[in-house]
Amino acid sequence: MNWDQIEGKWKQFTGSARERWGKLTDDDWQTIAGKKEQLVGRIQERYGIAKVEAEKQADEWSHALKQSQPDDHLARRL
Repeated sequence: MNWDQIEGKWKQFTGSARERWGKLTDDDWQTIAGKKEQLVGRIQERYGIAKVEAEKQADEWSHALKQSQPDDHLARRL
């Protein structure tokens, strides 16, 4: 799933993100608002990790979202 889609459906995905990064605060989630760079920055701050690692975690999470979403074009066929 690309970040434009994540940003557009951010409220739907925050539960999954909160499970993944429990150290982020409510204010963090409001600030992030589906923006990858904001998420990466907050992960770096709260977990004390390098930017490369934070980006890797964000990318892995976004790919997992794609796998968990139903395939729209197949659903339309049924």
